[in-house]
Amino acid sequence: MSPYFHSVTLDEAKCKGCTNCIKRCPTEAIRVRKSKARIINERCIDCGECIRVCPYHAKKAITDPVSIINDYKYKVAIPAPTLYGQLKSASSRDHILTALKMCGFDDVFEVARAAEIITNETKKILAEQKVQKPLISSACPAVVRLIQVRFPNLIDNILKLKSPMEVAAKIAKDEISKDKKIRQEDIGVFFITPCAAKVTSIKAPLDKQKSFVDGAISIADIYLRILSCLGKIDKVEKLSRAGFVGVRWANSGGESMALGTDKFLAVDGIHNVITILEEIEDEKLEDIDFVEALACQGGCLGGPLAVENMYVARAIIKKFIDEAKEKGLETTSNQDYHYDIVWTGEVEYRPILKLDKDFDIAMKKLETLHVINNGLPGLDCGACGAPSCRSLAEDIVRGNANETDCIFKLREKVRSLAIEMMELEAKMPPVLDKDETSEIKSKKRGDT
Repeated sequence: MSPYFHSVTLDEAKCKGCTNCIKRCPTEAIRVRKSKARIINERCIDCGECIRVCPYHAKKAITDPVSIINDYKYKVAIPAPTLYGQLKSASSRDHILTALKMCGFDDVFEVARAAEIITNETKKILAEQKVQKPLISSACPAVVRLIQVRFPNLIDNILKLKSPMEVAAKIAKDEISKDKKIRQEDIGVFFITPCAAKVTSIKAPLDKQKSFVDGAISIADIYLRILSCLGKIDKVEKLSRAGFVGVRWANSGGESMALGTDKFLAVDGIHNVITILEEIEDEKLEDIDFVEALACQGGCLGGPLAVENMYVARAIIKKFIDEAKEKGLETTSNQDYHYDIVWTGEVEYRPILKLDKDFDIAMKKLETLHVINNGLPGLDCGACGAPSCRSLAEDIVRGNANETDCIFKLREKVRSLAIEMMELEAKMPPVLDKDETSEIKSKKRGDT
């Protein structure tokens, strides 16, 4: 299994060694060792849940600085629809996009436009009835990673279409290169992202060697610049072209509602997603054609790199969705583009739960794991630095932990050693040990 880039990282200086992150990680990718959290790269899916729950802000996402745009002659921003929900003071999408462009970009291309292209293609795929249902959206890279590591049986259910971000980057480069006669190598396309998972999908694409996106700038990092530029706009440019269908993708359920079917299910929040994926695996969702699964609660509006409270953001973006409806902006048609949006590679199972490559050895380790787990208290207190007693048992079998890491087992060990010490204290070396019976007899002979 080849390693891949991770956006989610740890700032050890801020980490206090609490157990908030290990209890919430959906793939048990975090351990606390020597009073610091440790992220197991093979298990991490970059969902950002640890960023959200860490009270000390010790978890962070690696994104590109705004200054990276200066590495290219022609700079293009491709904002996620989530950006529209962050700026309550903006009167229109054109105001937001104009302010974004003023942050140092030469052009802006809405990811919402590409989202509409994906919507149209998904409709065709569902109509053809040639896919394994329910079809699971591939828009959230964290969910795709989750399926890779925990639900390999559902890999065939994944919608094999490129993300709106990738489609937007490709179209932007093609259009600009053709219209302005600029080499594609000189065009830098930068995604304005609300989450860490999108950063990972850029640095380590799922279906090809290199992403069309040249960098990812977090909404949190560029927010103040946009806010400042909003107050400096002299003339608002006409930059918004996506219809309400694409803008609505920022909300949980936005992708599903555009498909023209009632047989869909929209779920957000990584732990809720796991519950639904388990139901799909158990074949309990037979009447559902499409599942929109998003790792962040509230959808992309609840991304850890966004700024505004997701409930407030939902109210703000509704204004822009209604605006797009009133203007009658047409949904972007796939006929305008000839770019292949189907995945070019295969999504592979990334086995993180295998105890050994050799099946027989793995089975023996599994038996040992069960024995150790049955001997643990089953409280899942996290004091050992693992999220559960079973995960500690697995760490012990893998050689990464000891049974006495469990505070209850340690107390038993200390009690046992104390009793043994008391027994040893009562014993004397053979040369000093006296036979009490002989000593009594000797005394009696002396008395007579």
